[in-house]
Order: sequence, then structure tokens, then C-alpha cells
Amino acid sequence: MKKSFTHIYTGNGKGKTTAAIGLAVRAAGAGYKTLFAMFMKSFQYSELRIMDKLKENIDYLRIGDDNFVLKKEPPSKSLKQEVKNALDKVYLKMINKEYDIIVLDEICVSIYFKLITENEVLEFLKNKPDDVELILTGRYCPETFYSFADLVTEMKEVKHYYQKGILSRRGIDS
Repeated sequence: MKKSFTHIYTGNGKGKTTAAIGLAVRAAGAGYKTLFAMFMKSFQYSELRIMDKLKENIDYLRIGDDNFVLKKEPPSKSLKQEVKNALDKVYLKMINKEYDIIVLDEICVSIYFKLITENEVLEFLKNKPDDVELILTGRYCPETFYSFADLVTEMKEVKHYYQKGILSRRGIDS
């Protein structure tokens, strides 16, 4: 890549992670190496299976979980520290240019739920090397991030089958 950019996929509609996975798969087809850092996702999502098959080009990390959200309580200090430590490792991998593409999946939601701070993520945006593509996903993206991005896509929910009581479907939604 001659020039790399920063992408943000946000909004309340479906497709943010799916877009980032599609980009990683497309990049793998071109020989690029991606680190997909998944925040607040401890469930066994179907995309992990395909990423395992593409491990020559796509590595992934699962960072933290969302159990505290389900319990309707704030995240524990130990969970926040775990997430901070992992974020620091991903940051070093970005700065050291170990990957062509870094995906911070659900990073915006992690800020919203106070697992990490906006300033910690701003470090990624401010210090991204010119030859590393950076993708941030998740609802509730701070608008201050927009000025650092080259592409911002807001997924807007117009209609969703969840509203009819249909739960997450394996291979489509999870």
C-alpha cells in the first residue's frame, strides 16, 4: 500500500464488524497481514472459524468480555486493567509495523462502557504510522475521532428482525 488510512464503522445498525472482517479477508487475498483485536466478545462467534483458516494473514485477539454489561454493573478494575494491557500490546504492534492492518473491533463500545478511555484510543489515531491501515468499529464512536479518520461510515438501523423477537442467527448475526 502506498498510503494507508483510518476507517471508522459506527452507528446503531448491523454490519460494523462484518465490514471490518470483509476488509480483512479482502486484504488477506492481496497478501496483507491483519491483526483483528476483538473487544468485549467472549462468545464463540462464527467468524473466528474462518479467521483460524486464514491465520497466515489474519491474527486475532479476544480482549475482555461483556459479562458486566449483562449483569448491569460497571466493569471490574481487573477487567479494565486486562483490557488496558492488551490495548498497549496492540499499540506496540501497530507502532512496530508488525501488521499492515490493525482492526480495533468494538473499541467504541469499550469506551462507552468505560473499559478504556477515549484518550487511550486517541493515541492510536494520533500516532498511526503512514503505512498501517487502522479500522475502529462499534456503536457510540466519539465524534472527536472523526477528524482523525479518512473514512467514517455510520450504519443506520432502519428495520431489523430483532424487533420481531428473532434472536441472533449463527453464521448470519454471530
